[in-house]
Amino acid sequence: MPPGFTINFTGKCIVVTGGNRGIGLELSKAVAQAGATVAIIYRSSKDAEEVAQKIGKDYGVKTKAYQCDVSDTETVNNTFKKIDDELGPITGVIANAGISCVKPALELTTEDFNNVYNVNVLGVFNTARAAAKLWVERKYQGGSIVITSSMSSQIINQIGPNKANTQVFYNSSKAAVSNLCKGLAAEWAQYGIRVNALSPGYVMTDQNTGLDPNVVKFLEDHVPLRRFGKAEEMGGQTILLLSDHASYMTGGEYFVDGGQLIW
Repeated sequence: MPPGFTINFTGKCIVVTGGNRGIGLELSKAVAQAGATVAIIYRSSKDAEEVAQKIGKDYGVKTKAYQCDVSDTETVNNTFKKIDDELGPITGVIANAGISCVKPALELTTEDFNNVYNVNVLGVFNTARAAAKLWVERKYQGGSIVITSSMSSQIINQIGPNKANTQVFYNSSKAAVSNLCKGLAAEWAQYGIRVNALSPGYVMTDQNTGLDPNVVKFLEDHVPLRRFGKAEEMGGQTILLLSDHASYMTGGEYFVDGGQLIW
């Protein structure tokens, strides 16, 4: 019988920002399961190195955690060079690091804005550019960047009938990063670099298990295909976009949302 369809990342090095928790953790596992060497970038988690070691042991691949604030341009550039030297050459990137600020708009501050946008937009830009600079310098064509955006780039999330989730900086930052994806894809196509966005829908992770039960019930009742998505269900689209099977795909935003945006 034929072996079937497989995607094999053996010999490839994938960088995953925020790859030690939530959706990022599952994406780290997904690329490791496909055979990639995995570099996890984290900001402050105490267990990041332990998480990286466990992934490496579970899937039999090289893994390492690197502490880095993605909003600091120079630190990101230096970290990518270090990863490239120690684990590389880097062939793909998942720009996944992101934060939110849940607060009524009337109470939001400049500090709140800077905190969210420095990670969700500037951090994504720094991450993508650091990889692109390495690839352009070595004339490597085939690099793929997957940016984790959100279906919140298109809608305002609800926590009850006609009741908005108060996270306007998060939602607008995801709209910004989805457009950033298109701009980078347009500029970097000449270098053979692809840039795409993965936009998850409602996904239950270890980061949001403390949601109000009433909110969870409302959201579950309004996801048409099933209840909350699973973080690991974001892996399939990401693996495809990183692979050569997506060689003609760039500048796209791909919604893995259980059909939520149908409505």
